[in-house]
Amino acid sequence: MALFKKFKPMLHKINLRNILFLDIETVPENAGFDELSQEKKELFEQKTRYQRREDQTPEEFYERAGVWAEFGKIICVSVGYFTFKNDIRTFRVTSFFGEEKKLLTDFCNLLNNHFNKAEHLLCGHNAKEFDFPYLTRRMIINGIKIPDKLNLFGKKPWEVAHLDTLELWKFGDYKHYTSLKLLTNILNVPSPKDDIDGSQVAQVFYVENDIDRIVRYCEKDVIAVAQILLRLKGETILDESEIISV
Repeated sequence: MALFKKFKPMLHKINLRNILFLDIETVPENAGFDELSQEKKELFEQKTRYQRREDQTPEEFYERAGVWAEFGKIICVSVGYFTFKNDIRTFRVTSFFGEEKKLLTDFCNLLNNHFNKAEHLLCGHNAKEFDFPYLTRRMIINGIKIPDKLNLFGKKPWEVAHLDTLELWKFGDYKHYTSLKLLTNILNVPSPKDDIDGSQVAQVFYVENDIDRIVRYCEKDVIAVAQILLRLKGETILDESEIISV
């Protein structure tokens, strides 16, 4: 019986106050393939050999480089968390953006100083596959110490403080993928994809130079993840009046 006590509580027992919701936006590390060193070009060619069409060159494929932490960088981390005061529920959203090392350092300070207790959890959509490992890899590349909440080394599965709404929706069906856009649609949650989508972020960043638009998009994803978790817990979703940008 003692073994089962180590596992995380069931979803309906998790306190919303203890969850930090997050989403990241990434782009290729450079604006264009021609800006890479010759060695990096060759490494990108090798890395993407089986992802590219036969008639597609590495240069043509470089617009997708942001999906790999080795060839991309983080330009925005948005987070959200619930607060309850006098039975009034609010969801506060804020973002870290700009120079990568600075935004990652600021995000680490948030985790280390405010979300570092055993009961605290990180939550995203497809975050176990993308956001969490991407954050960790870019921290290592930038020489930043990994916060305990992201450091998986030596931890048992039940000690990893991560929630993933994609994984929760699978209900054990691990071959099944459901996008955030689809999940918000079927759960009757306001869609975060009413402006741009992930494939357009690099264009908005490098060509339009509109980081504010990307921040808004990232924050909408964070809010959508929180809304999905509320639906999975059987609770009422957030009204716009309950959402506060800080």
